[in-house]
Amino acid sequence: MIQTDKVLDAKNLACPMPIVKTRKAIKEMTEGQVLEVHSTDTGTTADLKAWSESAGHQYIGNVQEDGVWRHFVRKSDKEEWQERTYPFTVANEKLTDKLEEPGTVLIDVRESAEYTFNHIPGALSIPLGQLEERIEHLDKKHKYFIVCRTGNRSDMACQKLAAQGFECVTNVVPGMSKWHGNTENTAGGMKR
Repeated sequence: MIQTDKVLDAKNLACPMPIVKTRKAIKEMTEGQVLEVHSTDTGTTADLKAWSESAGHQYIGNVQEDGVWRHFVRKSDKEEWQERTYPFTVANEKLTDKLEEPGTVLIDVRESAEYTFNHIPGALSIPLGQLEERIEHLDKKHKYFIVCRTGNRSDMACQKLAAQGFECVTNVVPGMSKWHGNTENTAGGMKR
């Protein structure tokens, strides 16, 4: 099951009503939260993708079950666009080679819905908001590579890990928004 923060029922509504309702629901949500939109209008997929992009939000993906489309939209977070400050980075193109080294762990700090629809095989999902509570389960002896959508949430995660005494932590930039390697989709639906 895909974890979301709010569900919007837009079933049996035609364009433009699913977008109108989505826009209103997103405004009421906190940055970084994920909205699940239920729709029976097949045109909603293209409409939600286009609206999300134009509004600066992230269309994560969708799943169709019994004639109902379940769309997932993440409200953009202002922190994603802040300047990165963590000094140790690796480019997307170099990550695959780094992951072959012994003792390496890839942590994906995006929200669980983002991870479910599109993640690097073998990545461990620890959303940024859960990192502090799960940090005690991580072994400081490993080399950690941290990935998110744009490199900014992963930057914050790297800083948190370094502050807790983790010595081998590297931010993956620019992250999943520009990842061209293999990915997995464990939602059973379409990737964006």
